[in-house]
Amino acid sequence: MAMAWGQGELFPKANEAEIQRTKFLLGKYKEMTMLMQDFEKFEQDLKQVAVDGEAARRIDQEDLHADKTANATILIEKQRWVYQRYQFYTQQLRRAFSLIQDDDERKAVDYRYMQGYSYKEALLFFRHGMSDSTIRRKISEGTESIANTLKLMGFFEQDNVEF
Repeated sequence: MAMAWGQGELFPKANEAEIQRTKFLLGKYKEMTMLMQDFEKFEQDLKQVAVDGEAARRIDQEDLHADKTANATILIEKQRWVYQRYQFYTQQLRRAFSLIQDDDERKAVDYRYMQGYSYKEALLFFRHGMSDSTIRRKISEGTESIANTLKLMGFFEQDNVEF
């Protein structure tokens, strides 16, 4: 894998677009994990619903005489592909999260993104020991740390290639 870093750059810094992509993925982390757990738990049910239900019939609104079994297979494969993408994203986010060195940053990011609490709930949770601006800064610095780690792991290059 070719790395597109500056010459002599041992620890690359994430640019603003990569930090924004990291924030977006962190914001979706809890939802992705919940959907993955649901898929793992009910995969057989989802397959049966796709075959028996009307979802397979409506893959293409233009097709009046759709092959329901083939469309169900396409629907199932799409669900499996989404599951695999979510697996990749959550695994990489967990790896980068575990490498945050500052304990306060790790706790703030954990509460805000990994556990899925809102920004306001995170502020209220940490209010006892830190000011609002400090909490915001810790979340921001933790997010930037994750983005830098993802950049170092080559995540953004792989993510861009696949889409």
